[in-house]
Amino acid sequence: MTQPIKCRFQEVNLDDVATLAGLVAIFVGADTKLDACARKINTVSRKAVERFVQSAAFEGLPTGDAARLAYPAGMAAEGVIVVKLDRKPSQDEARKAGAALAREKGPLDVTVLAGTLARVADVALGLTLRDYEFSDHKTATPKARGAAVFMVSKPDNVDAGAIAAVAQGVFFTRDLTNEPANVLTTTEFADRLAALQAIGIKVEVLEEAALEKLGMGALLCVGQGSVSPSKVVVMQWNGGGDEAPFALVGKGVVFDTGGISIKPAAGMEEMTMDMGGAGVVSGVMKTLALRRAKANVVGVVGIVENMPSGNAVRPGDVVTSMKGDKIEVVNTDAEGRLVLADILWYTQDRFKPVGMINLATLTGAIIIALGHENAGVFSNSDELSGALLKAAGNEGEGAWRMPLSSAYDKLINCRIADMRNTGGGRAAGSITAAQFLARFVKPDMPWAHLDIAGVASVSKPTTLAPAGATGWGVMSLNRFISDNYEA
Repeated sequence: MTQPIKCRFQEVNLDDVATLAGLVAIFVGADTKLDACARKINTVSRKAVERFVQSAAFEGLPTGDAARLAYPAGMAAEGVIVVKLDRKPSQDEARKAGAALAREKGPLDVTVLAGTLARVADVALGLTLRDYEFSDHKTATPKARGAAVFMVSKPDNVDAGAIAAVAQGVFFTRDLTNEPANVLTTTEFADRLAALQAIGIKVEVLEEAALEKLGMGALLCVGQGSVSPSKVVVMQWNGGGDEAPFALVGKGVVFDTGGISIKPAAGMEEMTMDMGGAGVVSGVMKTLALRRAKANVVGVVGIVENMPSGNAVRPGDVVTSMKGDKIEVVNTDAEGRLVLADILWYTQDRFKPVGMINLATLTGAIIIALGHENAGVFSNSDELSGALLKAAGNEGEGAWRMPLSSAYDKLINCRIADMRNTGGGRAAGSITAAQFLARFVKPDMPWAHLDIAGVASVSKPTTLAPAGATGWGVMSLNRFISDNYEA
């Protein structure tokens, strides 16, 4: 696994700043006033800081961005990173500043002179999350990532463990989502989740024989064309006493060809990310365990591979779900909802959770609707969706509520079975997928479906992530559990 850099926090000591190796970072607000840390660096650098902050370059620098002054006179450091940030920044500004630090520091160690800066933890989190590189399959030896030391006025007030727990969960999700399908097979995925037992998560792996006994005909039909066995992995974190758990459910299609309804060749290589929902659930469970969350949470993921073969499910086949409903498979590329149908029912039947959220890279239609800025949120509960949207907003992860209604539900009615797995045509594609899932949610069960197809993996860097897997949702769901299910 890609390991986040370690951020250490210690008391401010400006006596030896001239001798610090690597890089030194300071913060200067738009008013150009220098705090004690910046004044010290300005003095030892023979007023290099003062000259820069009075320049047009600094004036044009956006808030939260940074610039490096290379090899300043009077200092051993290779450079001084000047971050444009007010002393009391917003959370988003602080995390953006941390990300800018990560880009500027590269492989070098950095000493961050934060002093009395507010939201130092967010700066550190932004730095840690942006300082990610997936290089497992490059032959060149990856460059070591430099460490970060934060000098702050009250280091004991910074929860370094919480920062590390979130970063570990996000990196776990990113690594899983970035892996090629010949590496992250269904078996390998399950094995990586089983390894979470080492941090206190109870993990069960249900093999195909057990899934057949449970009647998971919808899930099993998706993987029947692949030589890789279908699996369901159950992860339990029990940190909250005897209360019923909250449930997180994830689609884990390790590769999606579309099956017999095969996808176009162009861009198919990106379908290694079609397990992104299961990846997020896994990352959240890891974060909760590492920070010893005082809540009961169960994570259930369905892990399959959708391949065409002589044994693959065909358009027009009728399969029976664990619930007992008969489903006509009119499009084998609408496979994720078949996986989720069975594990949603299984999760409710076994655990009787207080609420349930599923995540899936489910539809291209949600990208048409929301682009790559927001995940689609579908819910039968105003209270649950409100709490979820609040958590996502607080973490700066885009999410937008989408509609559900009986008019859309009628689009998946079927002539020969209880329902069809698509609505037919292009209209309301993401909504009809959500309506399909809603049929497997029991009455009175608070439920939300997150379609993360547009945000799980992106072609261009975001503020907190390089191009590729983002880990979207780990921070939001961790915040959601913290805000609503921990004392």
